[in-house]
Amino acid sequence: MKKFISDILIKPLMTEKTAALGQSECYVFEVLPSSNKNEIRDAIQKFFDVKVKDIRTSTKPGKFVKKGGRVVGKRSKQKKAYITLSEGKIELIQGV
Repeated sequence: MKKFISDILIKPLMTEKTAALGQSECYVFEVLPSSNKNEIRDAIQKFFDVKVKDIRTSTKPGKFVKKGGRVVGKRSKQKKAYITLSEGKIELIQGV
């Protein structure tokens, strides 16, 4: 099954930690949990027209939601991709 770029890349993550990483040309994106490094690399290179040097991924497991001591649901798991570029730059607009 072929995935679209918009399906793989969910959103860029803008936090204080990722802003500090941004100075070293490392960007962080939330990606589809079932995507692999090759799909993420292709999506970044096609969408932003840059050359990717390295990709590291981490998965945050889903947690149970409790109300009144009872489990009422479960949050979905999240996957982050830490992307280091060899050529080019990604322009992300940060809030003030």
